[in-house]
Amino acid sequence: MSAGQLPRWVDYGLIPVLNLAAAFLVSGLVVILIGENPIDAVKILLWGSLGYGEGVGFTLFFATNFIFTGLAVAVAFHAGMFNIGGEGQAYLGGLGVAMACLAMDQYVPWWVTLPFAVLGSALMGAAWAFIPAWLQARRGSHVVITTIMFNFIAASLMVYLLNNVLKKAGSMQSETRTFEDGGRLPFLNDIFPGFGFDYAPVNLSLFVALLACVLVWLLIWRTKLGFEIRSFGANPTAAVYAGISPVRTIIVTMLISGGLAGMMAINEIMGSQHRLLIDYVAGYGFVGIAVALMGRSHPVGIVLAAILFGMLYQGGAELSFEMPAITRDMIVVIQGLVILFAGALEYMFRPALIRLFASGTGPSAQAA
Repeated sequence: MSAGQLPRWVDYGLIPVLNLAAAFLVSGLVVILIGENPIDAVKILLWGSLGYGEGVGFTLFFATNFIFTGLAVAVAFHAGMFNIGGEGQAYLGGLGVAMACLAMDQYVPWWVTLPFAVLGSALMGAAWAFIPAWLQARRGSHVVITTIMFNFIAASLMVYLLNNVLKKAGSMQSETRTFEDGGRLPFLNDIFPGFGFDYAPVNLSLFVALLACVLVWLLIWRTKLGFEIRSFGANPTAAVYAGISPVRTIIVTMLISGGLAGMMAINEIMGSQHRLLIDYVAGYGFVGIAVALMGRSHPVGIVLAAILFGMLYQGGAELSFEMPAITRDMIVVIQGLVILFAGALEYMFRPALIRLFASGTGPSAQAA
């Protein structure tokens, strides 16, 4: 371990735990200020998310969304880019899923539609990430600015399409028609009835998300392209000197990132809503940033962080019901504190830990 570095178990394990503990400590102080017992609040949150089968099902449902968006952000991180356009890419991914389901649901079973829905969502998400990627690679436009602007363009485009092109005839709702059975993924409660998921919308896309984790791990750490992405993210100048094309790396990385974000729509559109509708993304793209940060851009860490935020979403709903003083807005505050400590304040504990471990590996310690 060289100066300024930490053991992997500290960097990937201890620091995220410390950040999470600090976030919950501050959240506990907020709960005390509004006159509630933070210990009781934690018990309700844990019970609501993990205490019974349906709660676990909802936790896994939310976690599935966060796995896709977390992977999307993580892939861009490895190339030194900050893709915050997951909202728009997931929105357009929903269009790809809906097009596949609307075209095939009346003629084939769901397992035939699913590959086309996956491909459609990935292609639409990648297409929406292509222009920001090209502008970054060719014109030097900052990807943070372009991707966040494209979120608003995607929202406006989908409003137009759902009100003027895709809306069901005779309906006043801004949504497509409901898919037939050929466009619906089976719920896990139908596949594993003994788990007691009951009416939770967790569905087969959970396994698609886990498969995506494996593929991302293989891509980043076991392929030449992954080595080029990590090299470019670590030192762009050295990567160019080694013959790695920055234009190719930026564009390919953003296409993969956008495709992963677009695949989030499989869970919502084909797995739960069974139609394309307004605002189904619901901020999942932005939460993916915190998931990637807390998970250290590694698929295993992203799965764990996604489950944590799934617990906050589901347990928070139970908490606001059991403790009316803790409103849904308060739950958003708690989620925001976790994001704050996992992201903006991620380096709060790092300098002290570096000094601590550096003192333990000094000449006197080595001599001993």
